[in-house]
Amino acid sequence: MDYLYEYVTRPLFFRFCKDAEKAHDRSLLALRAFGAVRPLVALMERFNMKNPHLPPQKPIELFGLKFPNVVGVAAGYDKQARVWAALGALGFGHVEIGTVTHLAQSGNEKPRLFRYPKFEAAVNSFGFPNDGAEEIAARIAKGPKKGKRAFPLGINIGKSKVCPIENAVEDYLGSFRALADHADYVSVNISSPNTPNLRELHDRKRLVTLLSELQKENRARALRLKEKPLPMLLKIAPDLSYAQVDDVISVVEETEFNGLIATNTTVSRPEFMGSDVVTKGGLSGAPLMRKSVDMVRYIVRATDGKLPVIGSGGICRAEDADRFLAVGASLIQIYTGMVYRGPFFARELAQGFAWNQTGWPAA
Repeated sequence: MDYLYEYVTRPLFFRFCKDAEKAHDRSLLALRAFGAVRPLVALMERFNMKNPHLPPQKPIELFGLKFPNVVGVAAGYDKQARVWAALGALGFGHVEIGTVTHLAQSGNEKPRLFRYPKFEAAVNSFGFPNDGAEEIAARIAKGPKKGKRAFPLGINIGKSKVCPIENAVEDYLGSFRALADHADYVSVNISSPNTPNLRELHDRKRLVTLLSELQKENRARALRLKEKPLPMLLKIAPDLSYAQVDDVISVVEETEFNGLIATNTTVSRPEFMGSDVVTKGGLSGAPLMRKSVDMVRYIVRATDGKLPVIGSGGICRAEDADRFLAVGASLIQIYTGMVYRGPFFARELAQGFAWNQTGWPAA
């Protein structure tokens, strides 16, 4: 545990930067400055991933990709694809950028991010602010290229706010076409509560059409380039009924998507948080953990473990990560937990997993 961050740096940061979105932006600026010093990035990457004085990390092979460890950054942190290369140096085994939309958009009205330190939670109503798929594709192209990265880069795509739900398929296809050449895998976000009507895409009929068309485009691209289709994942909401989850699973299997990310933020608010918590937007952090774990457990059992699941939602301690992995998650992702535990939280989780797997050092 990073005691210096948790008991000194974080309290000071929260005290002097009360606007949560400004604090987030400052963390991105710090990472951009760090990422600009390539030798320092390489040194930190080696220290966190290949340190002989720490338990050796076993790569995870999934979706035809090699993940250096089980811990990734969830979509939402690096929305604009500005710091993903630097994040890998902090000990992450994969990074998912976005959510990216076909059209550039500023997102919802501010304030739109609120911290609740007492509960290790946050509520956001960002609404996918980003520079649009074409601009972000050009930005990613300036960084490490596919095949030469130290970790897989996932790109999370969502629906543009101004796009009617009836035209969502073409909107997603526009993003896929712009970004596919730069992605190690693509995740499809239908689960944010902050874009009007987006969660309607969980409806079976709409979902079959969307995933089928994306997979058709994916395979046509692969055939044209004479390479394998990209791994395709679907990110779902934690607020679905199990009957709805069954529909989602059947569609994912029917369209031959490669896996699920469970889960996004929740629109529910636990009673213990009281009446002061913001009701608009998605809740993340510790209060979400049990809901997300239950969702992962259900999916794993319903598919006999044959459909890979990336567990995400509420991982704020090592034991939370252990719960996801114990119920069958193949990988995990964090975001809010990093806000409360510090920049090296991923390294702590990955090393804890490596310790459990290897029993290092030998007795």
